[in-house]
Amino acid sequence: QVYLAESGGGSVQAGGSLTLLCVASGGRNNRHGMGWFRQAPGKEREGVAAIDKDGLTTYTDGMKGRFTISQAIAENRLYLQVNNLKPEDTAIYYCAVDRGCQLDPDDVDYWGQGTQVTVSS
Repeated sequence: QVYLAESGGGSVQAGGSLTLLCVASGGRNNRHGMGWFRQAPGKEREGVAAIDKDGLTTYTDGMKGRFTISQAIAENRLYLQVNNLKPEDTAIYYCAVDRGCQLDPDDVDYWGQGTQVTVSS
């Protein structure tokens, strides 16, 4: 069992920045990739970014540039830096074990509880 705990969400104005943090515990395999997903009100959950054990990153089209994923494997920490936030970024952001870094919600092994990000114009 892997436990994922996100933090760092909040309410910000458009143009602001946030850094989301995910701390993993339990039986996480450090050889597996990790990812960030988000789900906006009334929409399906979508992938944002993923990172593998070697630090290779993958971003959903349109996400690269404002979103930056990083990790501290030894500390079991995953980060998502988001700059120039827009109202359409409003969503619950989830950390996940995405072993293959496919950014497909159906392939995720474990989910965190999510952290709310609200962007006002």
